[in-house]
Amino acid sequence: MKRYSDMEFLRLSKWQKFLYKLVSFLVGIPLGIGRFFKKIDIAVKNGVLRVVSELKDVGVTFVHGDWKTKVSYVVMGFGNIARGQVLRGLLFLLFEAVFIFYMVTTGGYWLSKLGTLGTQGPESVYDPIYDTNTTVYHDNSFKILLYGVLTIFFIVAFVYTWWVNVRQNKLAEQIIKSGKKLKSGKDDLKSLVDDQFHKTLLALPMVGILVFTVLPIVFMVLVAFTNYDGSHNGYSNALFTWVGLKNFSTLFSWSSAGSTQSMSATFGEILVWTLMWAFFATFTNYFLGMGVAMAINKKGIRLKKMWRTILVMTVAIPQFISLLYVSKMFAADGLINQMLLGLGWIKQALPFWTDPTWARVTVIIINIWIGIPYLMLITTGILMNIPADLYESAKIDGANAWQQFHKITLPYMLFITGPYLLTSFTGNMNNFNVIYLLTGGGPTNAAASGAAGTVGHTDLLITWLFKITTGSDSQYYLAAVVGIMVFVVVAIISLVVYNVLPSIKNEEDYQ
Repeated sequence: MKRYSDMEFLRLSKWQKFLYKLVSFLVGIPLGIGRFFKKIDIAVKNGVLRVVSELKDVGVTFVHGDWKTKVSYVVMGFGNIARGQVLRGLLFLLFEAVFIFYMVTTGGYWLSKLGTLGTQGPESVYDPIYDTNTTVYHDNSFKILLYGVLTIFFIVAFVYTWWVNVRQNKLAEQIIKSGKKLKSGKDDLKSLVDDQFHKTLLALPMVGILVFTVLPIVFMVLVAFTNYDGSHNGYSNALFTWVGLKNFSTLFSWSSAGSTQSMSATFGEILVWTLMWAFFATFTNYFLGMGVAMAINKKGIRLKKMWRTILVMTVAIPQFISLLYVSKMFAADGLINQMLLGLGWIKQALPFWTDPTWARVTVIIINIWIGIPYLMLITTGILMNIPADLYESAKIDGANAWQQFHKITLPYMLFITGPYLLTSFTGNMNNFNVIYLLTGGGPTNAAASGAAGTVGHTDLLITWLFKITTGSDSQYYLAAVVGIMVFVVVAIISLVVYNVLPSIKNEEDYQ
């Protein structure tokens, strides 16, 4: 691709400039992905070097440390207690005691079962007292996987705490050798509400993130490598086991049976529609919402508050009610078709929900009705903050309304709302409510439904996930694989777009 200098770019026509920017953006996508993986590679290498360096430091500390430090390698906190830092040392010692107790009583059991996810499932046993067969339950694969992951997290936390304990002993030795006084327990408590107060505030949120965000993600990733489904729920009917990369192979398999299309084709079809939906749902709302806000804010428009109130009313009504009602309105026997038939404008009901193309266009249009009020409210505040002298200067220079919008309003709006557009796009990729409440994913895609669940032409990846995980034939393992792929797609799009946003690259432009 030819690169133009600033002077050469200015000589291009409008369409040439547009095509040049478009091609530059498209070319930048693989380059951005390449830079992203290069950063990951550098981060991994730096991480490995850091770990090696810390391991060497741990060894050097043990060799050159005093006897108190050496004992602390086995009895955490001993060095702190021996040097007068009783509170700090007791906390280390208490953590070690809790860890050992947990590993001996339960943690070791969960780890020993993690490799197989259980060996003995439910069995029918004759009960001579009641003269009947009863089901006796043994291993629980779900609990084994969950508590096994928790145990691994706990081990990682223990190793990190042990490393901090070693560092504390090394630092204490250095402070004593320099002739300074070590912090007492009272000093540590004061520090937690003074210069280290940020750590005190972040401690609970960090634990919450680990338990309620990181752990479920790790659990979901691991489920993708099992055969966890409705027939193998891990306890009441049968255990589930590790299957390796089999589920990923299934998702990306091109083999098909009869008229049923392959799983890979089904996933690709739903992914393409999800990206199309996210694009139109984001940018139609964005530009139309901006247009409505500009129209209402225009000088000479009366009853501005009334128009804003009317639009906001669609936000005030819960989507669960409004979308179900709208879905009935556009049905074959709904209000819209009956009205058009009564007026004689059509001879038969329009296939809003029965034809794939009609259904997709209809959900995009209805989403515009839902989304415009949000964007109108957001853009109204931003439009009011654009300096009026910019428009006055443009008028003096002879700029018409379109030129003012193109050169002043749009660049300013894109600069301010760029991050919002990115989050809105990723949010629309996972927009469950609009699709499921309007169409339920329909109309049914017969060829794709044989691959996994009942697939519809308007199904997004998120609604397909819901269908996969509900019913007697729930395929949790496949849902986990699809969830991982959704994460990969969203992460790549977010990282690439985020790095080309003008509000990120040129933060000083509108300051």
